[in-house]
Amino acid sequence: MRILVVEDNARMGELIAQGLRERGYACDLALDLGGAEDALAVGQFDLLVLDLGLPDGDGLEWLRTRSRASDPPTLILTARDGLQDRVLGLAAGADDYLAKPF
Repeated sequence: MRILVVEDNARMGELIAQGLRERGYACDLALDLGGAEDALAVGQFDLLVLDLGLPDGDGLEWLRTRSRASDPPTLILTARDGLQDRVLGLAAGADDYLAKPF
């Protein structure tokens, strides 16, 4: 299984990726939405782990406007922990939502 982690905090992203790799998953890291777009354009992923507060845009809006046909299932991993945030994330196309800290 190959996972794309989109997380602007490089240390946090590497820790998430390392934990996934230690459990046998192949894992790539993108630090912004541009990097995520590039990775999705050239790679096949089984899961997308997406932070919402990114330096080049809002992950929620990005998710909402993407063509979901070819995208992998998406787990939002963010500090936005309100009920309304969760509802908006799932309505935007996420398959699940996990608030930080986790």
